[in-house]
Amino acid sequence: MSKYAETGVDVKKKGIEVFQEIINSIFPEAFCVVTPDPGMPGYGIVTHADSAGSKPIQAYLNWRETGDLSWFEGLAQDVLAMNLNDVSCVGAEPINFVDYIALNPLKIPKKELLKILSEGFRKSLERLENLGLRVYFSGGETADLPDQLRTFDISGVVNGRVDLAEVITGASIEPGDIIIGLRSGGKTKYEDRENSGIMCNGLTLARHCLLRREYQDRYPEIMAPEGKSYYGRFRVDDYIDELGMTIGEALTSPMRFFAPIVKKILEECSEMVSGMVHNMGGGLTKGLRIGYNVKFVKDKLFEPDPIFHLIQRESGESWKDMFMVYNMGVGFEVIARPEAEDEIISICENFGLEAKRIGRCERSSGRNVVVIKSRWGTFVYE
Repeated sequence: MSKYAETGVDVKKKGIEVFQEIINSIFPEAFCVVTPDPGMPGYGIVTHADSAGSKPIQAYLNWRETGDLSWFEGLAQDVLAMNLNDVSCVGAEPINFVDYIALNPLKIPKKELLKILSEGFRKSLERLENLGLRVYFSGGETADLPDQLRTFDISGVVNGRVDLAEVITGASIEPGDIIIGLRSGGKTKYEDRENSGIMCNGLTLARHCLLRREYQDRYPEIMAPEGKSYYGRFRVDDYIDELGMTIGEALTSPMRFFAPIVKKILEECSEMVSGMVHNMGGGLTKGLRIGYNVKFVKDKLFEPDPIFHLIQRESGESWKDMFMVYNMGVGFEVIARPEAEDEIISICENFGLEAKRIGRCERSSGRNVVVIKSRWGTFVYE
């Protein structure tokens, strides 16, 4: 059993297949569900829901230790990015966003939390508009659930629309297509600070393996009573030279907005883009869900950001599972014809985002396969 599974999280999300028979998707091989738009023939609706994962618990812990509510602000960007980046994978233009905030008001001051999250949404939506991506905020729902939640949860839904003649489904992926990786860590021109690259996956394992046992004793609400204990050696305010930031900062680094860059790539190169993948749940194996009979060979990956090296050392997680749980430095992938490589990379670099060719596509033998070739070994995922 992987170290991640020991914390109670199933990276493969077994069980969700029961919904497949009732989902009305025009393109079952696409990254997101696309349904017919009843009011606009020739267009599809893309509605996507996602959350910040367990990152709110880390923000909660940082707040309890420092008294600083600003730790919660970045969660607004996390939720927006989780949804916007996903819908951009099929080429959808986002229309509006709604949030859902559920909390235990006996543990968190509701008014203060909502105020700081509102400010986070305002700043994020303004930044997106400055980058050429306008998204309307349509409110949402706030629920007081003291009996159900130990701390709080934040999620959201984005509605988008896509021309059915221009959907990026992955069905047109061909042998010889290249995989261009977009970095998750570092700092772009439109960001205010360095990003650890963790995004919103694998935070449960990260907290357990990095943070001291004393935190669960002091704040028992940050874990399930029957769950695996925290076994790390760090405090949230420990500055780690390797990371260039504190542990608390690294684990709450807001998720990067890739959607504005994808929009620009599609404006310039749409006819040469055959697939796109947002490397969230499933890490670098996320591409298994798009296209047919494709072997995704990734043999020129970025060096994983320091946060991933730290998690692997402290947890003892296998490198094979690390690549399946975390993005390992590649937040987003664009699959395209080889002749588009220079232009796509140039577009990314104009935003201050590092990008490079990380692999290629080959023909598989009956099913999709991801092959990762690294200095820790060659790993095959089906």
